[in-house]
Formats: sequence, structure tokens, C-alpha cells
Amino acid sequence: MPPIEEEQHQLLLSERSVDLYEEDEEERAYDSTEKIHIIGVDEENEADEYSTKAPPFSWRKLWLFTGPGFLMSIAFLDPGNLEGDLQSGAIAGYSLLWLLLWATVMGLLVQLLAARLGVATGRHLAELCREEYPNWARLLLWVMAELALIGSDIQEVIGSAIAIKILSHGFLPLWAGVIITALDCFIFLFLENYGVRKLEALFAVLIATMALSFAWLFGETKPSGVELLVGVVVPKLSSKTIKQAVGVVGCIIMPHNVFLHSALVQSRAIDNRKIGRVREAITYYSIESGVALSISFIINLFVTTVFAKAFYGSEQANNIGLVNAGQYLQEKYGGGLFPILYIWAIGLLAAGQSSTLTGTYAGQFIMGGFLNLRLKKWMRALITRSCAIIPTLLVALVFDASEGSLDVLNEWLNVLQSIQIPFALIPLLCLVAKEEVMGIFKIGTALQIISWFVAALVIVINGYLLVDFFSSEGSGVIFTSVVFVFTAVYVCFIVYLVARGINFTKWIGKTKLLTTTGN
Repeated sequence: MPPIEEEQHQLLLSERSVDLYEEDEEERAYDSTEKIHIIGVDEENEADEYSTKAPPFSWRKLWLFTGPGFLMSIAFLDPGNLEGDLQSGAIAGYSLLWLLLWATVMGLLVQLLAARLGVATGRHLAELCREEYPNWARLLLWVMAELALIGSDIQEVIGSAIAIKILSHGFLPLWAGVIITALDCFIFLFLENYGVRKLEALFAVLIATMALSFAWLFGETKPSGVELLVGVVVPKLSSKTIKQAVGVVGCIIMPHNVFLHSALVQSRAIDNRKIGRVREAITYYSIESGVALSISFIINLFVTTVFAKAFYGSEQANNIGLVNAGQYLQEKYGGGLFPILYIWAIGLLAAGQSSTLTGTYAGQFIMGGFLNLRLKKWMRALITRSCAIIPTLLVALVFDASEGSLDVLNEWLNVLQSIQIPFALIPLLCLVAKEEVMGIFKIGTALQIISWFVAALVIVINGYLLVDFFSSEGSGVIFTSVVFVFTAVYVCFIVYLVARGINFTKWIGKTKLLTTTGN
């Protein structure tokens, strides 16, 4: 790095540290006493601490940095994603596995940018949005993030409740499963008091439970290895599978997960005034996030191929969902050492419980960051949990006996989350490219182009989902007028966010400089 750039970056970091000191009363993702300390581990020369180069690679350090990426990866394994996987397999067979792979790669890119933002600035996305945008825009972004979180949480809690109903052999109704799932808030608070690593260990156990359960299903159904490999390597897409393809991509980018990951990386004590330490943290977080999402891809692959083998081309293919998937598997592959219905339910329960826990976590960061609320953790967790559990309980009471109604509800919830995606991606991409925020760690031009292309692709795909959904849901003058007005306001806000992220002053300055040089 050129010396001038280093000096400018150090000046920026010094100004930021002064700001942090002056704003000590602001809400932070983690208190200093909660963070895991890395400095000094596997280091012989403490003078290297002040180097602009990252210290040598250390497996022990990688282990200490491991955790946030696996918590982030749970959003790729929630019940909504599992339902998308099983429907993709049942309707499209093995043909969309390549898309699942590339969607996961796109998701990894977005999550790495979120981690980079959190490490380089020492603040998470919600906090930076609070500082970057005027009050009206900040509050609107907060509402959008909360709506996305509530929509995701309803799916996750309902998924857990379905699993509990199956495991209790129908004794516990859906609403009872919702109440039981809501109690995970207290498990979360209990473990958090014993440190971040204990909480991360719980999530590791839940991910392992999912992996073992769905690997068991994979072993029982014996999907074709050749068709699996061809599905991953050879891109295929037809008009009959376009809806499932949109669902595969749409499920990968979860708005609340972008906010979550930018906060989780701050659970390690990193002095972001030291360039070498920031480089080191970004490297380790990139490695562990890549490993975590590779595991999530394999688990999603298991689910997709199991249902491709079992139901592709069958009469049940178009009617399968979370509620009846286990029963269909049991009817086709019943018997064995342990009923396959319960294996499916155990995996689904692990997915639901882990994702609702991370939802509680994300809700705390989103609310605290946007509103700067300094509340005790139990109070924040209670508020966050109530926002999701109350509507979920109402849903469970209304739709308990109706599989078709739950499927319709799930479609509406997917639409709700699709609407929110630009309001997490656009602020993220604008901030990581802004030198005033990131210093020398802002992303380069090539990465900006790739990132904006991925974001535009995801937004367009989800836009297709919205158009398809609303065109099939209703018609008439009133309905069309409401949708038109909503769409106009929606597009205007997106344009505002993009325009605000462009530094016109710097662009004009560069243009003048080039003009002067040319003359």
C-alpha cells in the first residue's frame, strides 16, 4: 500500500475512534467484556501487531474466528429454504442443482461484503444506516427490515411447529408447537450469559443434526450419483421449471441475514485502527464463511436430491410441502431401523429452532442499530420474540387444519421477504464502496461491478416473482391501482437509495481533474 494511502487511512481511523469515544453511549453489538480476544495467539513477535501486513496464518486463530459464518449459514437452511429445496427436487428433478450451487456462491459474496463492512468499520449495517440516512429513510429501512424478519420468523416457527406435531404423533397442535418454539428465547438468553462460544456450540450441534438427518434420508432413498453430478455441472432451465428456479435464487438472500452477519463478526476483539489486524480478520472470516456455506450447500443438495429421487414425475410432485413431505416419504420408504417420517421431522426441527434463534439475534441488532435503543438483553429479546410469535400464533390458530392455506400463506411470506431485499443489499453495496466509511478497505471497481450485477440479478428475479404473484392473485381497477401506487413508491425509494450512494461530488472532481490535465 502506498504511504500516502496508509496515512489517509490512519487519519480516517483516528477520526472514527474519536467519534466512537464521543458516542460511547450508543448501542453496540457486543460489549468489550463479551468479545473473544485473539491478539497474542500464536505470535512470537508482538511488534507485528502494528504492521500493515496480516500476521502469518494460524490454524488456532482460524478456530477462534470460526463461529459467525456458521450462524450466518443457518439462514440458508431455514424451513423456507428446505421447502424450496423439496419443491425444486419434486418438480424439476436434478436439473436445478447447478442453480443452487451458483445461488449459494452469490449468497457467499453478499455475506462476505457484510462481514468486511463490520470488521473494517467496527459497526454493523443497521448502525451505519442510522448514521448515513436521514430520519425518514432510516425509519423506513428499519420498518422494512423488521417486516422481512417477521416474515422469515413466521416461516421458521411454523416449520418447528410442524416438526413438533409430527414427533408428538399429532398430539400437539400447531399452536402448541409455536408456543414451545417461542421458549427458545430463554435458551438463547441462558446460553448467551455463558459466552458467545457456548451459543456458537449450540448452533454447531443443530447444524450437525440437520446434516445427519438429511444424510440419513439421502442414504435411504439412494439418489442417482450420475444425475446428481450432471445436475450440478450442466445448466438446464425450461419454461416448466422457471418458478422453481426463481424460488431457488430468491430463498438464498435473506435481508435480515445481511444485517446479522455484519454484527456477528464483531464478537471478536479486533482493533480496526490496525490495518494488519483488519486484513487478518477479513481473511479468517472469509475462510470460515466459505466452509460454512459449503456445508449448507451439501445439506440443501441432500434435500433436493432426496425429493427428486422420490417424487419427480409423480402425482404428488405439485402438492408437496413442509406439512405433508414427511408423510409422503414415509409412505414410499417406510420401515427400516427408524421411521423416515421422524428422521425428516428431527432435521426440520433443528432447522426451525436454529433459524428462530438467529432471528432473535438479528432482531436485537436491527432494532438496537436503527433506533439506538439501550435496553437490557432480555428486554430486547422479549420484544423481538413477541413481534414474530404473536402473528405466528394467530396464523397457527387459523390455519392449523389446512395444508392448502399454509401453502398460500407461505407464498405471501415469500413475497413479503422478496420486497425487502433491495433495502438490505443497496445500503450494503453503497457503504462498502464508500471510502469515507471503509478507508482502504473499500471494495475495488471490479468487485463493485460484480456485486452490483449480482444484486441487480437477485432484485430482478425477485421482481419477476412479485409480478407473477400479483398477476395471479387478483385483478380489477381497485387492486391494480393499489399495486401501481405501491410499485411507484417502492421504485422511487430504491432509486433514492442508489442515487444517494453515488458520490457525485467526487465524480465531478475527477472529471475536472481529467479536463485540466487534458488541457
